[in-house]
Amino acid sequence: MLFVAVFALLAAAVASDPVENQPYYSFSPQVGSGTGTTYTITGEGRITAVRVWESYSSQIRGIQFRYNYIWSPVAGNAYSNPTEIELYEGEYIVQVSGKYASYLQSVVFTTSMGRSLYAGQPSGNSFNMYPDNPKAELVIISGRFSGGIRSLGAHWAVIDPSFNSTATD
Repeated sequence: MLFVAVFALLAAAVASDPVENQPYYSFSPQVGSGTGTTYTITGEGRITAVRVWESYSSQIRGIQFRYNYIWSPVAGNAYSNPTEIELYEGEYIVQVSGKYASYLQSVVFTTSMGRSLYAGQPSGNSFNMYPDNPKAELVIISGRFSGGIRSLGAHWAVIDPSFNSTATD
């Protein structure tokens, strides 16, 4: 009988707040070619800035994230001048979209405040990545590169907003 009462309480809690019961981690599978050297961009805390390098032939050549105040290594190649977005305090990436063919042709990083970084030229197959949980944010990307970014996948997680901050103490 106690089991039935506990189960009923848990079921009521799940029904009352469906957002809280979404997974805290999700993965958007890689799009693009499966060839080249693997990469993963990861760091500690929240992503606070993004850089993207593109070539004149409309391929995404490299991507780099800043986690708090530390820049990750470049995935791919730093080629020419990057397009960059610095996120505001409390802002985070909620969507990654773009186009791909044999290389990533374009990429768009969209933030929780509706701002976006656009790089590349939109040609090829479309993709759109976002987390399963509406409170989650982009924490890692992974894929393959060879001359440019060949594939891209996104890893999403719910992060405690007090864990890291872009504000100085």
